[in-house]
Amino acid sequence: MTSDIRKLPPGFGRLWSAQTISSLGDGVTHAALPLIALTLTRDPMALAVVTAAGTLPWLLFGVLGGALVDRWDRRRTMWVADTARAALLATVAAAAALDMLSIALLAAVAFLLGLGGLFFDTAATAFLPDLLRREPALLERANSRLRGAQTAMSGFAGPPAGSALLALGRAVPLLADAVSFLLSALLVRTLPALPRPVPEARESLLRQARAGASYVFRDRVLLGLALRPAVGNVAFLAVETVLALFAHDRLGIDAYGFGLLLTAEATGGLLGAGIASALGRRLGTGTALTCTAAVEGLAILGLAAAPNPYVAGAALAVCGAGMGATMVLGPSLRQAIVPARLMGRVASTSRMLAMCAAPFGAFLGGWLATAYDVRTPLYAAAGLLLTMTAVTASMTSNRRVEAALRAAAPEAHTATPPVAEHTTA
Repeated sequence: MTSDIRKLPPGFGRLWSAQTISSLGDGVTHAALPLIALTLTRDPMALAVVTAAGTLPWLLFGVLGGALVDRWDRRRTMWVADTARAALLATVAAAAALDMLSIALLAAVAFLLGLGGLFFDTAATAFLPDLLRREPALLERANSRLRGAQTAMSGFAGPPAGSALLALGRAVPLLADAVSFLLSALLVRTLPALPRPVPEARESLLRQARAGASYVFRDRVLLGLALRPAVGNVAFLAVETVLALFAHDRLGIDAYGFGLLLTAEATGGLLGAGIASALGRRLGTGTALTCTAAVEGLAILGLAAAPNPYVAGAALAVCGAGMGATMVLGPSLRQAIVPARLMGRVASTSRMLAMCAAPFGAFLGGWLATAYDVRTPLYAAAGLLLTMTAVTASMTSNRRVEAALRAAAPEAHTATPPVAEHTTA
């Protein structure tokens, strides 16, 4: 492949900048919102409501949101979603400054932020392959950079910044995130205007949403790609539910050490995102996906058996690397093989399956730890991940992946290039 083909267009830099700034704001709010809720109540169920509210839009509207994105202009959808989230957070910051916050208000904010995220993320996922003309190598490079920036900003820089800003007042981190969304919206508006996909025959929104979901379940490669994060979320949430308890009781780690443990996982995620493209080229995308999934399962098995914090940190770093690579290779492949007219629905269906699986994992982890031992959820998670790897290996084999890419090639080659860039809506 020539270097010209693999050169990312200028528009990607602006999309990357927008998502990087937005991810920093997300990290700020992710840390600050639960702490703000803690200033209002010590009731665990009330705090859980605020946390759960942010996931509800994906559970309730995931597939329908994808169908809407496939009808709408994707660039406009992104900047409108970010502008709306900026206005929402600015309003809540004002409420915080006036001491008018409540748990009900924070839960509503979390829900609306999640709804905005649904539309922005789905539109961005659908916009990227059009911008890069569905070139698999370009998509891998682009997703590697996007994933790396997201991990760095929301995992490293954002949370400590959110905690620090909260010390200045409850309104400050909310206002900072509002500014990040506004900057992101302004950058997105400068992206090149891309032609919309050829519209389908006029159908009801529900029928179009169902068509997008059935497209995932009928295609073995797409189903294999969707099963990985769905089963993975069951496993990882089972681990996350008991990880703090496991670290304290079994490894003797204090609160500071637990933060370092999570940092080790995020560091591995950055490394995995950075080497994903090289793995795909060396092993083939299908084999690379199977290997990274197996690495995740074996790493969790190592975590369960870890005799000390150092081995546990290394295991989490390895697991994070597997996750980081998987989250670059999987979406890149999906973006390369799904027709443009279905991209929003396919992406949102896959994300919805993953989001729906997460609560089951949390319940499973809590139940296993209560009924047996705090290590049991970790062993169960490792078993789930390794079983999922075996089941999906043939579904996303190199042979199937290459066949899917060949079938999608005509659409990529006939894609209309971006029109002249401008900044109007």
